[in-house]
Amino acid sequence: MIITFYGEGCFKIQSGDITILTDPLDDKTGLTAPRFKSDIILKTLTPLPFPQSSILNSQFSISGPGEYNIKDVNITGFALPKESSEKFLKTVYLIKMEGINLCFLGHISETPEPAILEHLEEIDILFIPAGGEPFINQKSAAKTVKQTEPKIVIPSFYKIPGLKRTAGDISAFLEEFNGEKTKQKETQEKLVVKKKDLAGIKKTEIIILKP
Repeated sequence: MIITFYGEGCFKIQSGDITILTDPLDDKTGLTAPRFKSDIILKTLTPLPFPQSSILNSQFSISGPGEYNIKDVNITGFALPKESSEKFLKTVYLIKMEGINLCFLGHISETPEPAILEHLEEIDILFIPAGGEPFINQKSAAKTVKQTEPKIVIPSFYKIPGLKRTAGDISAFLEEFNGEKTKQKETQEKLVVKKKDLAGIKKTEIIILKP
């Protein structure tokens, strides 16, 4: 599995000949949207009512709660009713592929309620906002990581060059997680991971991907 980051909540998950794109970027972000054909597009924030337009470069677009099985990829979406409104729907997703459990908390703005947390067990890779408002603050994000105990954490929605909106620096999240001032970790171009690589991880690792 190869994981690549493009900024905000936009990630490319490549597994063999299957490509997943999460939370595609729009022009308002100021960031460059990736250009590649994806098999599955996953949206953790969906305008309501659901848009009628179809996505031509993707075979499947998932925009809400439910259970999906697409090309041997198992996806489960859980709605966040307390964080949603008449104008938009927020969804948390669990994905299982290559025997690896991934969790995308997307646009979450507070600690997940117990009904959601009980589903977030045995997470291998957790994707969580790490730049503070308007998403979950860094202290609560760090607490959520410790509650779910994933093998790997990949931060999203934090300040990066070119981003138009105001976002917090990832260092604040690292300080909250480690309980002390932490030197900025080196970034990686991408994460290449296999199920067997996760077996030896005993303590949660934070991996910062370069957009």
